[in-house]
Amino acid sequence: MTPKAVIFDIGNVLIEWQPERYFDGWIGEEQRRAMFADVDLHAMNDRVDRGENFTNVITETADTFPQWHAEIWHWHDNWLDLASPVIEHSVRLMAALQEKGVPVFSLTNFGIETYALAATKYFFLRGFDRDFISGHMAVIKPDPQIYQMLEFGSGLSGDKLLFTDDRAENIEAAAQRGWQTHLFEGPQGWADRLVSAGLLSEEDAQ
Repeated sequence: MTPKAVIFDIGNVLIEWQPERYFDGWIGEEQRRAMFADVDLHAMNDRVDRGENFTNVITETADTFPQWHAEIWHWHDNWLDLASPVIEHSVRLMAALQEKGVPVFSLTNFGIETYALAATKYFFLRGFDRDFISGHMAVIKPDPQIYQMLEFGSGLSGDKLLFTDDRAENIEAAAQRGWQTHLFEGPQGWADRLVSAGLLSEEDAQ
């Protein structure tokens, strides 16, 4: 069936999120590999995405790993540079759907403070018809609870929803609930999927 709403992940769908690439450019690949081997920075970020305070988590982590204190605080103080650049074609697709009257929701692993910070740079983040942000929900993908919470909050479920995400495990969790899904590997593939779903014309999806 034609979906009643479209759901966007944000990281690597609307905004690039590649911390390793960023730190390679700042401290070099060898130092970055050593840092990421010593400090589970993705687990640190998951804590923020589950709703813990961004600055508090950074402070605790930097104190635990004093040898990487400056680099961990760099993650905090330059976070907007980590979360960049915007994926312009995906933003155009979001706008095109809304212009057609298709509700667009977010479903994103994102912290409370970091989302507010990102929205000061990426104004489209305030443009979703419904926001489902993990930090506010205290649960992250691919936990089934976050999908259930979206269904409850939106009143939609199953194949009425079309969801894109760049992580296969997040897509699989949605597919298990009967959602229509698309594994995001680039904006053109997502554009083609929206056209095939009958939501946009090829011209709209440019």
